[in-house]
Amino acid sequence: MTKMNNLSCGASVSKMGWALVSAGSREQRFWACIVGLLMVATVATEATAERSLERGAYLVNAVMACGNCHTPMGPDGPIETEALSGRLVEKNPGFTAYASNITPAGPSGSWSDAELKTAIREGLRPDGSIIGPPMPYEAYRGISDADLDAIVAYLRSIPAVENDVPASTYAIPLPAAYGDPMVSVAAPEGTDATATGKYLAHNLGHCIECHSPPSQRGPDVWERPGEGGFIFTGPWGTSVSSNITPEALRRYSDGELANMIRNGVRPDGTKMLPPMPYYAYRNMKEEDLSAILRWLRVQD
Repeated sequence: MTKMNNLSCGASVSKMGWALVSAGSREQRFWACIVGLLMVATVATEATAERSLERGAYLVNAVMACGNCHTPMGPDGPIETEALSGRLVEKNPGFTAYASNITPAGPSGSWSDAELKTAIREGLRPDGSIIGPPMPYEAYRGISDADLDAIVAYLRSIPAVENDVPASTYAIPLPAAYGDPMVSVAAPEGTDATATGKYLAHNLGHCIECHSPPSQRGPDVWERPGEGGFIFTGPWGTSVSSNITPEALRRYSDGELANMIRNGVRPDGTKMLPPMPYYAYRNMKEEDLSAILRWLRVQD
């Protein structure tokens, strides 16, 4: 039998609330110690999974606002009983785009986790076909591995909603891929608020995708990022995305910007139009919104 320090093992486990056998054979104490350590490991694993689900829910429902495209809309906004079950998102001369049903009842419910991650970050379905606009793959390719794990875990946990969504059709050419296959993406350093703000606003929130002027390739995130001018039509009429470059935002205080992002109200009291998902952004954490504002002030 392998020798081990029964006292230190028993003491470390008892701190977690379990009493190990303090008497008996050396073998009994050994196996009691092993069982205790396995119980500690199980609790730690469950806690990690719970944190991942919470992170995924927060990203999907607040920062990324996936429901803004994937949830059917009624006169008063998203229909919560049909959350993330898909809808018609955009119809223009170039394409008719339907956001897919991403609940477990939709096509992705039968995909593996790896296949779903590839679809989210790289825009490729398991059959190799490309997912077209308006999914913001220029931004989503920067989603970190840990956050992608959390997003997929959350999508697996939500209620299945039956909704047969038609396939999107495109009159414009689509690329074979949006870039080279992704291997691994690290999250920004937590101590760098500006880098965190960029990650939240650009890669997760895809603000630049909507707030860049149109071009033949879609929003011009390459030459004129953040300059605004993209036109959106819907039940609200027509709205035009604002210029969110540092120069344009200089006239607003952080408090005014935060109120516009969260509540859709300008400093003069006028209301801003959709499709910006104010209902989702008002659930962002204070530190995350602060990081976003910090990056918006200095973005290059």
